[in-house]
Amino acid sequence: MYKNFYRLQKNPFEITPDPAFLFPTPRHNEALASLYYGVTSHRGFVVLTGEVGTGKTLLLRSLLGLLQRRDIAFALIFNPSLSPLEFIRYIAGDFGLPVAGKAKDELIHVLNAFLLQRHQQRLTTLLVVDEAHHLSAEILEEIRLLTNLETAQQKLLQIVLAGQPELDQKLDSFGLRQLKQRVALRCHLEPLNLEETRKYMERRLQIAGASAESKIFSDPSVSVVFRHSKGIPRLINTICENALLSGYAKRASTVTPDIIENIAQDLRLGIVTVSDKDSGEAPRRQGDQNELLLAVRTLLELHDRLKETDTTVSVPLSNRLPGHEPYI
Repeated sequence: MYKNFYRLQKNPFEITPDPAFLFPTPRHNEALASLYYGVTSHRGFVVLTGEVGTGKTLLLRSLLGLLQRRDIAFALIFNPSLSPLEFIRYIAGDFGLPVAGKAKDELIHVLNAFLLQRHQQRLTTLLVVDEAHHLSAEILEEIRLLTNLETAQQKLLQIVLAGQPELDQKLDSFGLRQLKQRVALRCHLEPLNLEETRKYMERRLQIAGASAESKIFSDPSVSVVFRHSKGIPRLINTICENALLSGYAKRASTVTPDIIENIAQDLRLGIVTVSDKDSGEAPRRQGDQNELLLAVRTLLELHDRLKETDTTVSVPLSNRLPGHEPYI
């Protein structure tokens, strides 16, 4: 809709992870190099983490694009909410192995034979699990057992787990310490800084066909995009895509800061609601505090009454006659 108006050949801010739009920050380059090295040098087990929207899936697709040139077979799991049997069956099926009607032990036997055959041909085989922070403890244990498929020299199956920082928390748990010890390489993606955000937007616009001299987003607008997105690439894309639509509707050749502010407001950026768990926790803590205050108040009242009783017993009768103040 806005492509002709801004003289673009395609949409520059699609949120789908297209490797053609990979923006090579030093951290992304380092992470991609670590993943590539870990797989091609048969290190066995590599972990990639990053906050929501920092480009983990895009980086994985870029990695797989590089690995395909080396005849590396891979299975990609992007929905890890599976049972252990479904997990093994999915892996075997993605490698093109027969899975119909086979029990788990049969699937593992078939998978091991397949891996040995590829190893004898000096070929690499890779398992990639995206959204790995959703993996259950049972599936993570299955992954640990898959790392046992090896020869005396090297692992038969290379494994890459990618997920949010919660994945690190899971791997740090006591029950998964055996799996954690097998992690050969770790890499982590961070949000972009302001200058990287500027270059990220410029690169995407140029790949989409914008000339180097065009100024579709003003410098103040880029700063506002960064402030609302906090440098998260996915949010940058969402804000900019909507901003281009709004700019086109207003026939604005340059996207101004007020357009970005309106988009951020429409997208409800910066608004975070309290979860059901948290919203129930606060009243409970407040209730506990009220009960504690009530208990303290009751104890103080009881103390005063006991004090009055002691005074009544010890004070002489003459001092308790009308017109006399109590004597303590």
